[in-house]
Amino acid sequence: MTLPVALTGHDVIGQAKTGTGKTLGFGLPLIERVVVRADVDAGRATEADLSDSPQALIVVPTRELCTQVTNDLQTAGKVRNVRVLAVYGGRAYEPQVEALKKGVDIVVGTPGRLLDLAGQRKLDLSKVRSLVLDEADEMLDLGFLPDVEKIITMLPAKRQTLLFSATMPGQVISLARRYMSQPTHIRAAAPDDTGTTVANIEQHIFRAHSLDKVEMVSRILQAEGRGLAMIFCRTKRTAADVSEQLTKRGFAAGAVHGDLGQGAREQALRAFRNGKVDVLVCTDVAARGIDVEGVTHVINYQCPEDEKTYLHRIGRTGRAGASGTAVTLVDWDDIPRWQLINKALDLPFNEPEETYSTSAHLYELLRIAPGTKGVLPRSERTRAGLDAEEVEDLGETGGRGARTRGGRGGRGQAAESEPAERPRRTRERRRTRGGASAEAEAATADTAAEAPAAPAEGDGEAATRRRRRRTRSSAGAAEAATAVVETTEAPAAAEPAAETIPAPRRRTRSTAAAKPAAETEGTEARATTPAPRRRTRAKAAAEGTEAAATAPEAAADAEAAPRRRTRTRRSTATAEVVQEG
Repeated sequence: MTLPVALTGHDVIGQAKTGTGKTLGFGLPLIERVVVRADVDAGRATEADLSDSPQALIVVPTRELCTQVTNDLQTAGKVRNVRVLAVYGGRAYEPQVEALKKGVDIVVGTPGRLLDLAGQRKLDLSKVRSLVLDEADEMLDLGFLPDVEKIITMLPAKRQTLLFSATMPGQVISLARRYMSQPTHIRAAAPDDTGTTVANIEQHIFRAHSLDKVEMVSRILQAEGRGLAMIFCRTKRTAADVSEQLTKRGFAAGAVHGDLGQGAREQALRAFRNGKVDVLVCTDVAARGIDVEGVTHVINYQCPEDEKTYLHRIGRTGRAGASGTAVTLVDWDDIPRWQLINKALDLPFNEPEETYSTSAHLYELLRIAPGTKGVLPRSERTRAGLDAEEVEDLGETGGRGARTRGGRGGRGQAAESEPAERPRRTRERRRTRGGASAEAEAATADTAAEAPAAPAEGDGEAATRRRRRRTRSSAGAAEAATAVVETTEAPAAAEPAAETIPAPRRRTRSTAAAKPAAETEGTEARATTPAPRRRTRAKAAAEGTEAAATAPEAAADAEAAPRRRTRTRRSTATAEVVQEG
């Protein structure tokens, strides 16, 4: 019904049930209408009609559907040598850009990657004469509508637009007419097939407990005549968990969900098509358009969101006239949701029967042998498994596919490949203080220890400078002591003291060691100097009357000496005792 209308260039809205061949319904008109070298050789077109830019664009919602449509069109277009390219995320940009440079006739892609390449001016959409929206109800949904509108604005105004889907709500049709010119709505169905679901699919609805679902699924997978099976979950975490549990029970299971890298997703689908895996646990990313021959059972592990999702899920079986079995496990919390789906599709399962893994009617309805347990016998484990299918290196752009067992980015593998003996860091580089090594600090200390013990005359300022650098508390006292020594009337007594002054001590808090030295000098020192007082806040008392009378200028100079901001100062008399000692 679609081919005659589409071949004339008219816009078409095509609607038919799952498994009826909608892909070739729009694929064959595109292959026939593109201009290739064979048309020029046959005289049906001129050289000016040939172009390396895409002449047809097919937009699909999922990556898996993109690869499937591309493979179908490549098979159908071999005779005419039509160049078909798949453009979707998860793969490296470079191979897709190189293929676009060489020239393509039909591009099949997902909205995100199409917009990326068109924004980088790698994809030229100005020569597109036909646009196809596969699974149009999903493409025109709120999630994809902005991207689809951006893509449509890049296309020529004069073009052919084709919309195809198994479900086409009225609001979607009214929205699609904005982008179409006088479309023809074609709805195909068999005369005796009046229901919304495919007639040759056997449907079973059970009310099941969430803790018993894995056990039920394990026994359903051992039913008589079971071929390939697809299990649909609502969340990515549930899909990964169910796949892992079925693998532990002996089934050859694989998973397809959004948390996997593109390489792992394609690995699971290839293994499923090749028969190495006979159970595919997936989310709704694989619910639309996926066509695998030999799928006999579809199990809804969790209740679908709406009636459209239910139709697309169970439509993975019973394709191209074959028969299939669809089993839906509804939790207690999902009963209201299921009743809405049941009413919308006019099904006779409004009250699902309560069922457990040991229920007799489960074995009878699904033809399960009595005594079947939830673990697959070893004699029936004949499948090669998921590991038998190699993972293709797609040059993924995201970080999900680049993780290894050792951690992100292959750190674990890199650590294993390092040589056994590595040059270790030296201890000198690690033991640093303020950027200087320990040896340099020790050398500084040795230099300070080898300083001259008795500086010559005139070196008072140098001694004071060194003492100020080393300690805080003794700096003020040293300055006062220097002033007293310079102004005293007994230069003969001051000179020997300057000659015998020892090396300055570091951080001495008392002058108790200086007392014996003061006693050996004589009683004159005791008469002129009072006993040292420790930790006084005020300045020391005035010096003896003899020193004050003979040298008033010295007292004035001592008071005018610069003071340091210290809380404790030693008296000038104490400093004099230290000098004499």
